[in-house]
Amino acid sequence: YLPKVSEIEHKCFLIDAKDKTLGHIAAKAASILRGKHKRIYTPFLDTGDTVIIINAEKVHVTGKKLTDKVYTRYTGYPGGSRRVTLGQMLKNRPAKVLELAVTRMLPSGPLAYKQAGKLKVYAGETHPHAAQKPVTIEI
Repeated sequence: YLPKVSEIEHKCFLIDAKDKTLGHIAAKAASILRGKHKRIYTPFLDTGDTVIIINAEKVHVTGKKLTDKVYTRYTGYPGGSRRVTLGQMLKNRPAKVLELAVTRMLPSGPLAYKQAGKLKVYAGETHPHAAQKPVTIEI
């Protein structure tokens, strides 16, 4: 069975990241974004839903990841390698940590970029998506 694009129903889910493990949250969010929780999941169609993650600053990691996990980016200039540890990233940009964790669990390509656009991450408790009536998910 292949669902028609008009038949696909998109919902909105809310995940509270307070005192939850980073990897567990990211895996669950990636699965929902791709639509793998639905019976009509099709790899080449956007069957996924919107995911809102709140309290990104209160996420929990195990082991020595706060000091040992390093995010590397390159500016494009000679010697322009920038390295930031997970601890520094959680302090300065906590929402970016969860965004990177979830988007790196998605495959690359146009469909995954569209699905990643339906991920909304907020550092605090509040979010502006109350009108979408998000369903809370426990992890």
